Amino acid sequence: MTSSAQETATSHQRNGRYLRAETTEDFRENLASVRARIDAACQRSGRDPATVRLLPVSKTFDESSLRLAYAAGCRQFGENKVQEAHGKCLAMADKKDLNWSVIGHLQTNKARLVASFATEFQALDSLRLAKELDRRLQLEGRSLDVFVQINTSNEASKYGLRPEEAQVFLQTLPAYTALRVRGLMTLAVFSSEAERVRQCFIRLRVLRDRLREIAPAGVCLDGLSMGMSGDFEIAIEEGATVVRVGQAIFGARSVSDSHYWPSTPHADSSSA
Repeated sequence: MTSSAQETATSHQRNGRYLRAETTEDFRENLASVRARIDAACQRSGRDPATVRLLPVSKTFDESSLRLAYAAGCRQFGENKVQEAHGKCLAMADKKDLNWSVIGHLQTNKARLVASFATEFQALDSLRLAKELDRRLQLEGRSLDVFVQINTSNEASKYGLRPEEAQVFLQTLPAYTALRVRGLMTLAVFSSEAERVRQCFIRLRVLRDRLREIAPAGVCLDGLSMGMSGDFEIAIEEGATVVRVGQAIFGARSVSDSHYWPSTPHADSSSA
């Protein structure tokens, strides 16, 4: 978005060197570091840091780590696997102000579980899933914030709608009144080449800007969920309103990312 933004690099190469946070103070320091990076990215691109929401991604980390993060100020966690998220939600039921965001691909038969506890779902990518989520939410008497996932890298390994499919898909969503559409989500190509990563974020922003002009009533496209530990600064420079950050807050994971993505042709090596 700005000439200075073009100089920002990805930091995927550094992910393995994040030290694991083991105390509340560790989490406070890591959160402060990430927020300082958010502030700097906003300053470079002429944005207000208040327009960017930090979503801590807690996948693979146990309840004790989440409790430390909570003590450091985290009030929302993002999880890829709904079963893991639900288990943690039950374990931390004493924290009444804690919210859960499911950010990974969801099979239709898991919609019931998401509808029972999640406050946000960031990977809506099919009409069948929208219909089942809405049905389950109606039974629960709940509603759910959702982001529509777009495959901006055109990789067969990634879930999400093709950009050209998004307009027709969005036109169907007002029928599902329990789903509150908040914006679009994407996973950039996993690369140390900053310009390749940046192009994915630009595509999502340009698509959002076009669709926002023609979106049906009740469909809000203000949100752009894009950017993770390795590339969230570039995402902010290109308009992200939500960044999904895990390892820069919690530390390097002991379980490989492949464990947390489906072992199908849609396996994804992206890292939060």
